[in-house]
Amino acid sequence: MAKHPSHPLESAIRLQRLLARAGHGSRRECEELIREGRVEVDGETVQQMGVRVDPDKQKVLVDGCRIRLPKFQYYAVNKPPGVVSTCRDPSGRTRVIDLINTDERVYNVGRLDKSSEGLILVTNDGELANRLTHPRYGVEKTYLVTVAGRPSIADLQSLKRGVHLAEGFARVSDVRIKKRRRHCTDLKIILGEGRNREIRRLLAQIGHKVTRLKRLAIGPLHLNELPVGAHRRLEQSEIKSLWRACSGKPAGQAPGNYGRRGDTRSRSVQSEKSGVKGRPSATRGRFQKKRGKPSRLVRGRK
Repeated sequence: MAKHPSHPLESAIRLQRLLARAGHGSRRECEELIREGRVEVDGETVQQMGVRVDPDKQKVLVDGCRIRLPKFQYYAVNKPPGVVSTCRDPSGRTRVIDLINTDERVYNVGRLDKSSEGLILVTNDGELANRLTHPRYGVEKTYLVTVAGRPSIADLQSLKRGVHLAEGFARVSDVRIKKRRRHCTDLKIILGEGRNREIRRLLAQIGHKVTRLKRLAIGPLHLNELPVGAHRRLEQSEIKSLWRACSGKPAGQAPGNYGRRGDTRSRSVQSEKSGVKGRPSATRGRFQKKRGKPSRLVRGRK
């Protein structure tokens, strides 16, 4: 079965989304085109929202002209330090997209700051880019980080529990020590979100400066042996695996919202401290029923 290039796991997409991808404006503007009766699918005018079409099998016209979809491109790039992850740079510095030879307008998915290095995805598939970067889909990114000093196990556990940053609570999905050296330590860190310079700020909170940061993986896509500054086209199987990674049911709340009212995950973190699964530590020890006398409430004992 033919699959639409913007989502290899689906065969049909919403009409307004297809029109936007073909360059007929934003989705809202494309909805107006549909309401005005200027769009035809297989010779019939469509004026209702929500119609799904398969561009590989159906003929879609706007004002009598058949739409044409640009060919999607996907590249894995090993970003060197000193290269910027921006589409426009008034200073004229080398950008990630400058490392790729293509006539299509492409952009990088997410960012690595100028001094960071490693894997970055470059594409013109906006839908995939949005899902890979949006926190609610929880696509994990893996990093190799070298920090000054020797962080303790307690320090690393605090990163997993969460650290307060200026814009809210943040935490790592996992952190492990790869190698300890005399004056520095190599850490493997996994993030489920990607705030600006998040790893550097998290480690600064526990008193350890980042001296090197390298991204190793984005979901199922790995850097492997790709040389520094080089790029390669993604295989079809890799594109599908990226879609699978971000096509599940979105999480009910972004990872950065831990500790807010109504977030059950903040309770589970507290429960680990109390040793009671599923119960907030704040209620542990306040009042509990004494065995054999259910009608009497006594203060909890440690």
